[in-house]
Amino acid sequence: MTRDPVFADRRDAGMQLSRALERWRGREVLVLGIPRGGVPVAAEIARALDAELDVIVARKLGSPISPELAIVAVTTDGERYLNADVMAMLDVSDEYLSRETEMQRRDAERREARFRDDRPPPAIAGRTVIVVDDGLATGATLIAALRSVRRRRPGYLVAAVPVASRPGAAMVRAEADELVCLGVPENFGAVGQFYRDFGQLEDQDVLRVLAAPSVS
Repeated sequence: MTRDPVFADRRDAGMQLSRALERWRGREVLVLGIPRGGVPVAAEIARALDAELDVIVARKLGSPISPELAIVAVTTDGERYLNADVMAMLDVSDEYLSRETEMQRRDAERREARFRDDRPPPAIAGRTVIVVDDGLATGATLIAALRSVRRRRPGYLVAAVPVASRPGAAMVRAEADELVCLGVPENFGAVGQFYRDFGQLEDQDVLRVLAAPSVS
């Protein structure tokens, strides 16, 4: 894509992204959405590819000076991404890191159990797995999610996002076997600038998407 992408909403982004993933249709792939925003995107991809849909939760850990400045992202199994540069700049203590990481890991575990409604985790070993988010800024949550999936030995690991920052895309390419992205704009401020509707989602919205017909 030569121009900056613009999506009506997350469903539209998922439908557009699914066309770039068409070669996987009918090949029994697993599509994992990162809640909350990645799930509506992933649902459209799973529907278009006739694929299994599930979730993988990665929680960000904010810095001591700002919850919006992520220094760590962690998944339920403890796999994580550390922003070493920010940690060094802020002199984050090991005590703070350990305490807050465990707190976010437990929260990820609770959310993942709720979204799955006590269903067992999907089989991953040997399969093609597509991990989806609604956009890629720093890459922290997506990298943590990819590392968690990689630990379970997929046959092929794809990261799929509608739009990404240039630094984030570079980091994710190093973690996945393939990155599928519709646009990497030069002037990237935030993911939401590329959506006409980028409303805040709640857990209930994620549950509604997962319960929709024709998504299993």
